[in-house]
Amino acid sequence: MRMSRLYSVWIYGLCFTSFILLLGCAGAKLYSINMYYDAEQTAVPEYLKADVKAPGNMISVAEFTDTRQIDDRLVIGRVVEKNGESILVFPRNVRATRVISSAINHYFKKAGYRVSGKTEQWNLKESTIPEGDGKILIGGNIDDLEISCRRGFPTNSYNANIKLTIVFADMEKGKILYKRQVQSNYTQEHAVFSENILGEQASAVLADAIEKLFEDKAVAQKLKEAMTR
Repeated sequence: MRMSRLYSVWIYGLCFTSFILLLGCAGAKLYSINMYYDAEQTAVPEYLKADVKAPGNMISVAEFTDTRQIDDRLVIGRVVEKNGESILVFPRNVRATRVISSAINHYFKKAGYRVSGKTEQWNLKESTIPEGDGKILIGGNIDDLEISCRRGFPTNSYNANIKLTIVFADMEKGKILYKRQVQSNYTQEHAVFSENILGEQASAVLADAIEKLFEDKAVAQKLKEAMTR
């Protein structure tokens, strides 16, 4: 009889533990998305393209710094479910700071420039410009990044917002050359909800921000002047 009671207690304890674990897993729900930049789909303006006869010096790109005033900077957004529950959105596999640096790297490769394979670390201060392989260093801050969706019926409301500060520096002279802030916003109503669509919103707003940055001919002028010194 005693063994039977002990067995019953053991089974009860096992079931209770399993129940708690299930509750914990349910409470830990999150969404993860792929945020990427497809340089092949980008039309680089002629005034920015590298001179094919004189490709010039190398460009280095630093990993961006996330300066958003939030508790967890891995979070890049949230989804508000139909019941009002708010679920956090995280990048899948690669941090947003790396995604943005990689996007700029690929943009300049598409424009015909030589780009260093090393990702630099830089806090955007002139006194801390690192020594490296490049002539020009490009770094920046993520001032704002929010990928969100409010689920509803008959459609789901998607919104993506990004604000970046981007700085160009002369690595050889240790001087900041140019600083600019760009912002982009993208909204869409869609009947379907998925992590893939969230990722598409993030990618679209990133691509738009990078293209806006290089719409400014002053960027191209300062870049080419520095590259040919």
